[in-house]
Amino acid sequence: MDDGRERTRWPRRVYGVGEEPDPRFSLANERTFLAWLRTSLALMAGGIAVEAARPFEGVPQSALALGLLVVGILTAGSAFVRWMTTERAMRAGLPLPAPRLAAVLSLCVVLAGTVSVLLMVAR
Repeated sequence: MDDGRERTRWPRRVYGVGEEPDPRFSLANERTFLAWLRTSLALMAGGIAVEAARPFEGVPQSALALGLLVVGILTAGSAFVRWMTTERAMRAGLPLPAPRLAAVLSLCVVLAGTVSVLLMVAR
C-alpha cells in the first residue's frame, strides 16, 4: 500500500521494495545498526588514544593507531550497508544476509590485540 511515504523516505532503494515489515523487526535492525556505530566509535577512539598516549614508541604504534581508525571507519560504512541489505530483505520476504561484518571485525580486533601484546612484551 502506497500512502505517499514510500516516495519521501530515504533511501528509496530500501523503502521502494516490497511490503512494510513488522515494526519490531525494523527497530531491531536499527538497534543493531546503532550497536555497530558504537563499535566503530570505540575503535576510532582506541586509535586516537594509542596515538595520543604513545604507550609504544615508533612506527608500530602509528600503524596500530591507523589500523584501528581505518577499521572503525570501515565498520561504520559497512554497518549502513548491512542495515540497508537487511531492511530490503525483510521488506522483500527474502532470507537475511550473512553477517560478514562480524567475522571481519573479529579478525581485526584479534589482530590489533595481538599487535598490542607483542608491542607490550617488546618494551
